[in-house]
Amino acid sequence: MASSPPSADAPRESPGERPAPASERAKDALLTIPRGVAQVDFQPSVWTGLLFIVALFVGGWQFGAFALLGVVTATVTAHLLGVDRDRISMGLEGFNGTLIGVALVLYLGADWSTVPLVIGGAVAGSVLTAAMNAVLTPYDLPTFTAPFCVVALVMAIGAPSYARVWAGHTNTAPPSATDPGTAMTWTDFWHGFFNGVGQVFFQDTWYVGLIFLVGLAVSSPLAAGAAAVSSLIGLLTGWWLGAQAADLGAGLYGYNAVLTGIALTGTFLVLSPAGAVYAVIGAATAAGLTAGLTNLFNVVGGHTLTWPFVLVTWVFLAAVPIFSRIRRPA
Repeated sequence: MASSPPSADAPRESPGERPAPASERAKDALLTIPRGVAQVDFQPSVWTGLLFIVALFVGGWQFGAFALLGVVTATVTAHLLGVDRDRISMGLEGFNGTLIGVALVLYLGADWSTVPLVIGGAVAGSVLTAAMNAVLTPYDLPTFTAPFCVVALVMAIGAPSYARVWAGHTNTAPPSATDPGTAMTWTDFWHGFFNGVGQVFFQDTWYVGLIFLVGLAVSSPLAAGAAAVSSLIGLLTGWWLGAQAADLGAGLYGYNAVLTGIALTGTFLVLSPAGAVYAVIGAATAAGLTAGLTNLFNVVGGHTLTWPFVLVTWVFLAAVPIFSRIRRPA
């Protein structure tokens, strides 16, 4: 979902080396696709990306198919526009396209009219990623999923105005719209724990979230642990504040906490006791901000996306130079 340490399985070439054989280049290009999916959760692992793709297809064929359409389009666009090869190989140019594909098929349905919109959205996301990198790099801040948030939000706002695109779809309402109440049951709790991980990819089936968690563990037990703890933090924060139980059970208060927790736990900050506390505070803040941004976006269908994660993590990383006990990696 942003810059991460180079992958051990991402090939490099020194200036004096001969170009890699065509078969090796083709293999690397193919493996770039699952890396792009894995980078949604900051992981450069091919195996994690493959498990994530399996999870998406388990959630519904349309999510897997349109995620692949988005990641391939974004990756090819970055290649054609001349983005640094290492960024492409590590999957850093594919993850926003992945999320654009999943979001648009969720909002617009698995229709042929959605295909060109995903392609166009992924291309726009690639250009926006470059522009935001140019602006944010001097401040040592990654773009995270901000390009996806902008593209998906603009398309979701505009879609109802186009009959051939909207085709009778209704705005996606939260589960609490039909099942109100704040009394959380045990089922709400354990479903919400796994769904907090799955909702990063808009998935609200608990076993799909479990597959994502296993995929994280394959790449990094630390990232998997951070995701699990952060999902719990988001769930409990929402419950303590009095959020709707059905929304908690669907993982709507967990996924932004999950992304924030992974980002601040050893990914963009040096792991330390103070850093761990900082990550816990960040995850709880992202969960708390979710309701506020959802209400703010209600006028455009309530598409909160991953804005709470993006805004909170930007603020927490920007503040690091002032805190002597919190450090960025060298």
